[in-house]
Amino acid sequence: QVQLVESGGGLVQAGGSLRLSCVASGRSFNRHTMGWFRQAPGKEREFVARINWIGTTYYADSVKGRFTVSRDNAKNTLYLQMNSLKPEDTAVYSCAATDPYYRGSTSTTDFSSWGQGTQVTVSS
Repeated sequence: QVQLVESGGGLVQAGGSLRLSCVASGRSFNRHTMGWFRQAPGKEREFVARINWIGTTYYADSVKGRFTVSRDNAKNTLYLQMNSLKPEDTAVYSCAATDPYYRGSTSTTDFSSWGQGTQVTVSS
């Protein structure tokens, strides 16, 4: 497993932007599919975006065209650029990693390592 630490959350007005970061420990970061999930109060955790070890990305329909997931393997860091934020984007955002060379899907059960999460609040 890898250790993951997120940062970059905060309070932003609707229409604004934030960039989340997730730093991973270890030397195997470039072998993992990485994902972003979010959980709003009273709701289940939901998939946001993922990027595999060769850079192929996949997004939830609710964020497609507004969010961009990327990775810098030299820095062991995963990013989520969030633009045109909406109040319904308010949630705790967590990054996650699959086992090495596992493509993963949109299910939380495909991801074996998780960060502690960072709060994103979008005001109307």
